[in-house]
Amino acid sequence: MPPIDTGDTAFMLLSAALVLFMTPGLALFYAGMGRSKNVLSITMQSFFAMGIVSVLWALLGYTLAFGNDVGGVIGSLEFIGLKGVAGSVYAGYPTIPHSVWVMYQGMFAIITPALITGAFAERMKFKAYAVFIAFWTILVYSPLAHWVWGGGWLMKLGALDFAGGTVVHIASAAAALAAAIAVGRRKDLGKPDLQPHNLPMTLLGAGILWFGWFGFNAGSAVAANHVAGAAFMATHLAAACGMLGWIGMEWWQHGKPTTLGAASGAVAGLVGITPAAGFVDALPAMAIGLTVGVLCYFGVKLKSRFGYDDALDVVGVHGVGGTTGALLTGVFAGVVTNPTYRGLIAGNAAQLWPQVVGVVATIVFSFTVSFVLLKVIDKVIGLRVDEEAEERGLDLADHAETGYVL
Repeated sequence: MPPIDTGDTAFMLLSAALVLFMTPGLALFYAGMGRSKNVLSITMQSFFAMGIVSVLWALLGYTLAFGNDVGGVIGSLEFIGLKGVAGSVYAGYPTIPHSVWVMYQGMFAIITPALITGAFAERMKFKAYAVFIAFWTILVYSPLAHWVWGGGWLMKLGALDFAGGTVVHIASAAAALAAAIAVGRRKDLGKPDLQPHNLPMTLLGAGILWFGWFGFNAGSAVAANHVAGAAFMATHLAAACGMLGWIGMEWWQHGKPTTLGAASGAVAGLVGITPAAGFVDALPAMAIGLTVGVLCYFGVKLKSRFGYDDALDVVGVHGVGGTTGALLTGVFAGVVTNPTYRGLIAGNAAQLWPQVVGVVATIVFSFTVSFVLLKVIDKVIGLRVDEEAEERGLDLADHAETGYVL
């Protein structure tokens, strides 16, 4: 067994901690956009994921994602209950302990289903959410992680996803669309009091996400090296350009830039660069960020056009942003620090095909399984709180607490 590299190990421990910190950041980002009567409900959904997904990841999720490939679709049960992980190394990355790789990937598994919660905020029963997130982690996230990163069929096809454009963002957005349809619209959708109650909280959450995203993207190099540095640079520049693209559009259309637009644009830029971060140089990263910021600005308007209630814009930001970023990875891939992977501009037009296949397969798989799962849960225990509970707020209805005592 090769010696453990202490620098790589320290880098990956820090990156894993940064990715975990993103989930409380997401909780604040989402909660500020909701109403005060649901602030605890929204934050609890993200925080609860840190508990239940961690346990499921250790028991079954990790081995299904990163166990030896079985038919290109799922991992074997060799690591069930994390058997044999302690004291070993993962074959793919022998310079760090296997346990560090398990925990780093586990932080991705935590935040991905938490992203979905923005679609059904303020109206899903907590017990229904708990059941949904548990089954979704095993039935959707783990297989997708195996397809793209664990030796599955998309990895063999050559689809590029540096840090989770398909596995995290497109998968969660497709599930979010399924959830918005299955749960239905909020009763008071369209009324004036449906405004964000705490935008400073949302800005703080966006800042935490931006900070943690360096672990998300740079950490996906799985070594403290040039690729990690390039991914760090690309991540920051894309977030900055995403913000500028979004607020530029709303300034042009409405005459004023908003704080919510700045936060949403930065997150959109981060989403868009995620699949490309380790494969592109600075200028392509900026182009991706700017493009995604503009497209996601219009993407959030899709819910009004098609009538689904994606309360906190998961589809518009993570769906549009993740899809755009995954496709543009096939265009711009080709950076001197990571020359193995090349896209259209670098002379490899063939890279576009696996990118398209990866996007389509992820959307179809995640939406279909999520929608069926939600319908089954609805039949057994019900998805939605009653009208009285929705009117009072889910903080009191589900948790017997209030977020603010004034």
